[in-house]
Amino acid sequence: MNKKRKIAFCTLGCKLNFSETSMLARKFLENDFERVPPNQIADVYVVNTCSVTENADKKCRQLLRKLAKQAPQAIIVATGCYAQLKPQELAEIEGVDIVAGADMKGNIFEYVNSISEKKKAKIFSCEINETSSFFKAFSLGDRTRSFLKVQDGCDYNCAYCTIPMARGKSRNISIEEVCNEAKIIADSGVKEIIITGVNTGDFGRTTGELFIDLLKNLEKIEGIERYRISSIEPNLLTAEIIEFVQNSTKFLPHFHIPLQSGCDKILALMRRRYNTKLFAQRINNIYQLMPNAFIGIDVIVGFPNETDDDFVTTYNFLQEINPAFIHIFPYSDRANTATSTMQGKIANHIKTERVNKLKDLCETLHRNFYKNNIGKKANVLFEGARHGEMMSGFSENYIKIEIPYQKDLVGKIVEIEITAIVENGNATGIIKNCKL
Repeated sequence: MNKKRKIAFCTLGCKLNFSETSMLARKFLENDFERVPPNQIADVYVVNTCSVTENADKKCRQLLRKLAKQAPQAIIVATGCYAQLKPQELAEIEGVDIVAGADMKGNIFEYVNSISEKKKAKIFSCEINETSSFFKAFSLGDRTRSFLKVQDGCDYNCAYCTIPMARGKSRNISIEEVCNEAKIIADSGVKEIIITGVNTGDFGRTTGELFIDLLKNLEKIEGIERYRISSIEPNLLTAEIIEFVQNSTKFLPHFHIPLQSGCDKILALMRRRYNTKLFAQRINNIYQLMPNAFIGIDVIVGFPNETDDDFVTTYNFLQEINPAFIHIFPYSDRANTATSTMQGKIANHIKTERVNKLKDLCETLHRNFYKNNIGKKANVLFEGARHGEMMSGFSENYIKIEIPYQKDLVGKIVEIEITAIVENGNATGIIKNCKL
């Protein structure tokens, strides 16, 4: 009997990458490969790269070199956004054998099988404006949740962003196809789906359908008990969507909304499609209907020409809208974007100071959000991972709950009364009821 070849997958970046990696892995496992962790010796390594910042690029390069050193004879594949944007740069890294761009990632299994020995890296790529295919993807292997890709690409062309160059035009599969994939996920026993895409709310661009209609159809899928919308642009988060989530029995009060700046001057320079007034209206609408909702916000710090006063304006705006969490990114130049040649770059030490100030604010906001939920009941979907004597899961509004490990609660939705915040910043509670 032939010995199975071992393959390891490394995923950097967004939830979309995780869904695509899972799909790639299934193709190899269906063809007699054995999956192992990236820290083990494998015959093949596939790295799904991210290129959202210079630091993300750096992590990708370091990882590829580490794998080449760890297993010199292994076939190493680089795919994802970095592979589309700078294929030659990755191909020149010693040990890399295959670089697969956006339209080619679905063929990685065939590319790997075509290599009999390590030689000069092969690049499989095309111009991004020629990319029209949709790589269907959803993650499996986690008993509690799955990332389901419903949309890819972006037409927004924000001044700082490389995503349109890495992912291409906004496109999607049909509502019927998405629902068919959700049914497969449900049949696997998964209870929660995270709907993901590059510009998720732009769903329907290529099929003439509406995002709200996608949500309504997904709610009908039997077996899936919870949905989260991974990220949605504020201009696409309509009152209809917010009201739908409020009234839904499955869509959870959890919103991830990119702000990027709380200063209208900077938003205009970024070429964002809203201003702070519209953004505040969306947040107020959510809190009016769902006072206990979790709202996570993305912010870029140190954008070119961001003065101290502009930063203070952003800081004050964040305090005013009171999100539960802030994802903070220091601005970094990306090649071929409008801001890469813009004057008024901010010194790194100033960016660091501003990042740290927002981190402090985030910690305060996040802790206050948790405190405000003490004494309240929450339905928690517990995960299988064991942390010492504890297990954890997330409530509807994305509070991480820890309780003593109980194997029979894995993958179950449990009603908890939140009683306290524990030392690591998570919450704990008392079991009230369990849905079997």
